Amino acid sequence: MRTISLLCILLLSTGLLAQHNLKPSAEVSGEGIVNVVPDEVTVSVRVENEGKNARELKQQNDRIINNVLAFIKSQGIPDKNVRTEYIRLNKNYDYNTKTYSYAANQSITVKLTDLSKYESLMNGLMESGINRIDGIEFSSSKRAELESEARKKAVRQAKMKVEEYASVLNQTIGKAMFIREDNPPAMPQPMYKTAMMMDSESSGGQSMAPGEMEIKVIVYVTFELN
Repeated sequence: MRTISLLCILLLSTGLLAQHNLKPSAEVSGEGIVNVVPDEVTVSVRVENEGKNARELKQQNDRIINNVLAFIKSQGIPDKNVRTEYIRLNKNYDYNTKTYSYAANQSITVKLTDLSKYESLMNGLMESGINRIDGIEFSSSKRAELESEARKKAVRQAKMKVEEYASVLNQTIGKAMFIREDNPPAMPQPMYKTAMMMDSESSGGQSMAPGEMEIKVIVYVTFELN
């Protein structure tokens, strides 16, 4: 019984001592934003056909894909920037006619590092047999550098905040005790035509405006208060 009492006293004393030595601190957040015009774009396209004969349908899709890949190669796009995402062959049943049909799909993504070639690339893909555009994603080749710049901005803003708090309290800030970072995805909102619009319009005008990417970094920093 006495041993248990001594243990309780020891734990209580240790807890009080820890509270007494706990340094005052303040946690603040900082946000750093860098805007940049994208210089790269990844295009996701698809060949999609339906038919009654699975073998013939697959061969038809393969011929189109070969034409598409040959066109992409002719544009000087490196092999590393072209990727097959998936190949699918689905069997479907029509309850009205009680017959089977097949749907063949193959998706390809192409990364273009020269946006001036975007229009010619898209027109060539359509002429090669692509009949579905799943989307485009803009990016920047300097993303790592820009994230570093945004990170520094975020930390500076966090420090400015805590200095304002401390000055009102007649205190000063000490060293940073904890830092946590959050990187929201950079999602520009480009304007581009759908596959049907591109097929129906032959003006050859601009069909895409990349706008600006917003690269944002949010940090959470805990500072000592003196």
